[in-house]
Amino acid sequence: MSEPDKMPYPKPRARVLAMKEYHPPLGCRDALRLDFNENTLACSPAVLETLACISAGNLTRYPEREPVEAMVAAHLGLSAAQVALTNGVDEAIHVLFETFLDAGDELLLPVPTYTMYEVYASGTDARVVAVQAADDLQFPFERLLASITPRTKIIAIANPNSPSGTVATRQQIAEIARRAPHALLLVDEAYFHFHGETVKDMVGALPNLIVARTFSKAYGLAGLRVGVLAGPAELMRWVRRVLSPYSVNSLALACLPPALKDTAYLNWYVSEVLAARTEFETALDAANIRRWPSRANFVLVDIGSQHAEFVRLMHAAGVLVRDRSNDPGCNGRVRITIGTREQMRQAIVALNEALAALNLLQPSA
Repeated sequence: MSEPDKMPYPKPRARVLAMKEYHPPLGCRDALRLDFNENTLACSPAVLETLACISAGNLTRYPEREPVEAMVAAHLGLSAAQVALTNGVDEAIHVLFETFLDAGDELLLPVPTYTMYEVYASGTDARVVAVQAADDLQFPFERLLASITPRTKIIAIANPNSPSGTVATRQQIAEIARRAPHALLLVDEAYFHFHGETVKDMVGALPNLIVARTFSKAYGLAGLRVGVLAGPAELMRWVRRVLSPYSVNSLALACLPPALKDTAYLNWYVSEVLAARTEFETALDAANIRRWPSRANFVLVDIGSQHAEFVRLMHAAGVLVRDRSNDPGCNGRVRITIGTREQMRQAIVALNEALAALNLLQPSA
């Protein structure tokens, strides 16, 4: 008798029984957090001031998202009807897939990429069609175009992509939207601030384009869980039908406006990360460690067969990094988040010590 048949309680749907599981390794993270691509320092001081002013009475009310959605829409140069706030980008992906993916549909997914696309798709009756990138992990544009069929319903592109840090160009994204007018094209710009290029201005002009953004990365609001979907009003009305009206909590709604207004802090943090990324990439090159050019706040490196021990040694030195060996085409590869220059100088010391311990430190000529 199979395990589900032994359940002493009502069985979940067959699709839920078959879903992929995801267990984020979030425990025991009292170290330099270079494992989850978070802001490694702090959110804007203006956010902390806002939190200090929230009263107990404020917490007794249901959250009212519409005024903040209108403010975010204006910030993005869009109408309120084109924007929906979500409980992080994870909810955005989940709701989008629940809204549009049906039996017989296909999700077209360039891989390796963000794990939760496949996790949430596996909870629907659609089929995931993976388009594997080559060893250089560049966006597999031609291969993806060749994979579009009449059954393609959603194409999900993380731009920049994780774990590789590589990007699709605006021209490639526009061409994909044109080649698949029957499909929804999701462009997830979680790392937009470190890349500096966007297709947000194409929202509405491309009738099948939806852009996702998060406030968990550059803004440092990962603990508050707030993201945004932006797309044509005709598509967003169906998303809102599935989206919970209260999924974005009051604290997130209160803190988002001051975070958006404090552009000086955001710009400082982004510039600090970009400078630190350059320094860290230089250190990797000096150690003759293969890396992939990144347009995000992380770098993917090739450690090889000793990847697990490398992660352990880094942790022992007080630096958390993320083993991505289970991602398609990423065996032996480790992703390292980029923090501030001071933090990354600490990481460079740990990196060189770990490489030396593994006999992998080979200074370049």
